[in-house]
Amino acid sequence: MNGLDTQLTTELAPTIRKFSAIGGAALLLCLVGAFVDRQQFFRSYLIAYVFWLGVPLGCLGILMIHHLVGGTWGFVIQRALESSTRTFPVMVLLFAPLLLGLPDLFLWAHPEVVAHDPILQQKAAYLNIPAFVVRAVFYFSVWIVLGFLLTRWSEQQDRTADPTLTQRLQTLSGPGLVLYGLTVTFSAIDWLMSLEPRWYSTIFGMIFMVSHGLVALAFIITVSYFLSRREPFSRLIAPWVFNDLGNLLLAFVMLWAYMSFSQFLLVWIENLQHEIPWYIHRLNGGWGAIAAVLIALQFALPLILLLSRTVKRKAATLCAVALGIALMHQIELFWFVAPTFHPDGFAIHWTTILAPIGIGGVWLAAFLSELKKRPLLPYRDPRFIAIVEEQGLAQND
Repeated sequence: MNGLDTQLTTELAPTIRKFSAIGGAALLLCLVGAFVDRQQFFRSYLIAYVFWLGVPLGCLGILMIHHLVGGTWGFVIQRALESSTRTFPVMVLLFAPLLLGLPDLFLWAHPEVVAHDPILQQKAAYLNIPAFVVRAVFYFSVWIVLGFLLTRWSEQQDRTADPTLTQRLQTLSGPGLVLYGLTVTFSAIDWLMSLEPRWYSTIFGMIFMVSHGLVALAFIITVSYFLSRREPFSRLIAPWVFNDLGNLLLAFVMLWAYMSFSQFLLVWIENLQHEIPWYIHRLNGGWGAIAAVLIALQFALPLILLLSRTVKRKAATLCAVALGIALMHQIELFWFVAPTFHPDGFAIHWTTILAPIGIGGVWLAAFLSELKKRPLLPYRDPRFIAIVEEQGLAQND
């Protein structure tokens, strides 16, 4: 086992350097773009940041669900989930540039605008820069503490095989999911919904909670595919394990579609002047074409493919579907944010393409650095040991 982990560390080292170099170069180019068009830089950076933050956030939620419900699929991806949650400190550093661009992104960050807008004045106690920063600190504190405790206790179990740590992980995961739901909901309100502060939706936070889970699961499936030919994964990750992950991905796709359509339906039926313009801006001037693409490629096509048992049991095919879903989520975020600043028609900037590459390169390097630090499977978790003995994970069915 130790020899295999050492080999993995050696193999990942050049990949980590490549991701770091690509990410750093892309961010430097985006920084050059900031001197040319400061506002556009922050808009592109926000879209990219929220996308990549969704991966560790979704992994944190899935990890706590795994500790509560168990299941073979969870033990196979547990190390990847834990490694992802350990990247929150990196995401804090990457969040810092956004604090410099609050006036470039948010109307409520301009006192002169608030002074002449009765609606913004009513929301001023919540939507102001000091409160925004304090809430962001709270969100990251919750996520970092939850991720740290879950991975710390799992690491202790690796060393000591103490069965009581399992109960500790389960005890934390219950209230942890409540805190997770609240912080993700309010962070979505702060960082995205308040881009148009006159608009509101009671289901907006839930949409992003599900979206984070969707993109995180897509990422984890991709990681599992690339590890599936490596020992001990080659003996443990049977086709039916990918089938379970595919079923879970299908459930998230359907839940995302339900939440998104529910918001659209409720806003349209209520016919309120402060809610409908948000959708009008995103259905006219070329933006409607993106909405149609999202319906087709983030819901309809994945739904059809994931209903097939054959697709879900073939790791390469499932990985391709997962990557397609992740790409569509990036486009969805672009569709959420960009029409706020370009309501008259479709517009895209080169920094919108480079920013996800930059942040993604840095984040992936941090993720792989964490992944190589520990065994790829929780060998000393009593639940995992029992499943291996009782169900024979090493056998392909």
